[in-house]
Amino acid sequence: MEAKLNVAVFISGGGTNLQSLIDAASSPEFPARIALVISSSKKAYGITRAENAGIPALILRKKDFNSDSDLSSAILEALKEHSIDVICLAGYLKLVPKEIVRSYRNRILNIHPALLPKFGGKGMYGMRVHQAVLESGERVSGPTVHVVDEIYDNGEILAQREVPVIPGEDPESLQKRVLEQEHRVYPEVLKRICEEIQSGKR
Repeated sequence: MEAKLNVAVFISGGGTNLQSLIDAASSPEFPARIALVISSSKKAYGITRAENAGIPALILRKKDFNSDSDLSSAILEALKEHSIDVICLAGYLKLVPKEIVRSYRNRILNIHPALLPKFGGKGMYGMRVHQAVLESGERVSGPTVHVVDEIYDNGEILAQREVPVIPGEDPESLQKRVLEQEHRVYPEVLKRICEEIQSGKR
């Protein structure tokens, strides 16, 4: 079996998708290990999830740095120090700095709680997405896993899972059902991407 790739997970909140990746990566057959967690908030419960799993966690907040380039440098330094091969965004609410996108081109993944290209872009995250889906009258929603580039929710779509919208439901109900699919599809896509990297296809 090939050596496992090192994955960094970027978070801003509770980290349920982080947990799904940690759980998947605990399997000996999984081609990657979660080697680092970077949070944009010191209050993120995902930090506790990382600590519980014995994974190093760093809090790198924009307001703690003099400039965007200083923050980018600190993130890149941490990624290099932990020999990171792939980055997964899991509820990370910041735009990934261009320097990092360039350094990890086609190796940064994100999961979005709607069927892109609908209901994406700046400001479309969390419950706002589900509210917008319901207000639009859409009959189907679901998560999208995509490659990250310099624009919010813009990169190549890698996988989507459809979740029917139940008439009369509220955003919390829809979120719960979409989240169940997020926790399934994200580890599957990460596994596939890591196998493609190992085989030289990506």
